[in-house]
Amino acid sequence: MGRKVIKDRNSRVLGYIETMPDGRQKALNANFRTLGYYDPRRDVTADANFRTLARGNVLSALVYDAD
Repeated sequence: MGRKVIKDRNSRVLGYIETMPDGRQKALNANFRTLGYYDPRRDVTADANFRTLARGNVLSALVYDAD
């Protein structure tokens, strides 16, 4: 399990993308609030309430939009 930090151009932390042991990923804002999930088996990104948002991995867009 790993965590990638997402920063803006001024090195301010906007959020994180965390990889879970089963391969799914979770987007978190700077306060560690869950923004959404990516399931690589289904190739679908969902919001925090598990509603499908897009095909493919767009978690970084969720982090940038949360700011």
